[in-house]
Amino acid sequence: MSARPARRAARRPLRAAAAPDAAGRRIPPPPAMTTARAAPRRTATAKGKASDAPAPAGPPAVWRPGVDAVDDGEALQYDPTAYDTLHAFALKWPCLSFDVLPDALGERRTEFPHTMFLAAGTQAASRAANTVSLLRLARLGRAGHGLDAPGSSSEDSDSDGDDDDPVLHARSVSVASGVNRVRSAPAAPGLVAAWLENGSVAVYDMRGGLGELEAADDNKPTRPRAAKQPPLASASHGVEGYGLDWSRAAPGRLAAGDCGAGLRVWDPRDGGASWAVSAPLTGGHTASVEDVQWSPTEGTVLATGSADASIAVWDTRAKGRPQLTVPRAHAADVNVITWSRLATYMLASGGDDGAVAVWDLRSLKAGADVARLAHHRGPVTSLEWSPHESSMLVSCGEDAQTAVWDLAVERDPDEEAALGAGAAAADAVPPQLLFVHAGQADVKEAHWHPHIPGMLAATAADGFNVFRPANL
Repeated sequence: MSARPARRAARRPLRAAAAPDAAGRRIPPPPAMTTARAAPRRTATAKGKASDAPAPAGPPAVWRPGVDAVDDGEALQYDPTAYDTLHAFALKWPCLSFDVLPDALGERRTEFPHTMFLAAGTQAASRAANTVSLLRLARLGRAGHGLDAPGSSSEDSDSDGDDDDPVLHARSVSVASGVNRVRSAPAAPGLVAAWLENGSVAVYDMRGGLGELEAADDNKPTRPRAAKQPPLASASHGVEGYGLDWSRAAPGRLAAGDCGAGLRVWDPRDGGASWAVSAPLTGGHTASVEDVQWSPTEGTVLATGSADASIAVWDTRAKGRPQLTVPRAHAADVNVITWSRLATYMLASGGDDGAVAVWDLRSLKAGADVARLAHHRGPVTSLEWSPHESSMLVSCGEDAQTAVWDLAVERDPDEEAALGAGAAAADAVPPQLLFVHAGQADVKEAHWHPHIPGMLAATAADGFNVFRPANL
């Protein structure tokens, strides 16, 4: 695995011991140390030992990651009623990146149990052990959370078919390199692009494996296997990278940004059986192109975020420099950007400075961000707008937090006055911060599910969490 300069800490490879192979096995229980805003309770214990006793009655004392310490004689207990569901699972090796696949199981699904499909790429100890995998997670019930949580007023209510254990199926392709980023084509789930550590971008046709997963019998676990399948197409950048995105407005169109400040566009040809890869588009950035996002409505327009702290908006019909540039979008590297599909003039960015900035593309310039959200105590590693609520975002940081934001929330002085002593705690938390999920080690990416409102998945060095906050 290649070395990273210190300044690129937000994108360093994951390093973890191998876990048992996941295909066809049951998903283990959720981690014991998962925390949520307004959910963790501080509980005094005897002689500093952790206590299994219930938290005291009354309002919980909220523990804020990065703000509050855990004193001697105290233990953190997460409140399962803060989640509608929470599951954890791991592949054999950790994944730096993954994607949630669209499916045909129905829009705006709310009833448990749920089924979802993911694409993921590994960071194994040896190059030959790496894979790109498609995953099917089935029977995702409440798992003792939300209405089914112990002590919930609805504990004895119908559990929505939550009696069966969840199951994970996988189909994998061997890849002779660590995977920096993986994205599935929106119009062709199972067509998976991967940014590899060896400096190339490869597209794998895994639609056959996806069909097998869709037909899998959850009562008959499948044996794990990794097929040896050459990529459908590949192109070398000569240097590795991270920026990768499929266009929704122009199906089959792909863009990739590399650590050498280059940006290439893949145009489909021969009915999508091959691609013509452009020469590098340069002149927009002076350092690594960390992230790429296509416009959700225009097939020739895309945005990039760079380690030179800038954001650029390009039109591929205009060769050369970008059409718009924000030279000082952050105080340090811009690690991630996200373009809203619901409010298509809104862009957001996350940087090494720990900030999340929100931009109006109709007035894009330095210092003109419409919001700057300061909560993460480390570089922001992932950022994505909600596909169901135009004002919501999810962000991840190197502070081991996955945060959910709602830009529509404003501070209410009257409500804070009613809190009394609790108003001081409110001052330390941005009003737009709805939920904080913690407990994962070295969290790297989080994504919303396109068909299950409020459902999120996050990957970290110790595996995946799939969860839905109860307050969304």
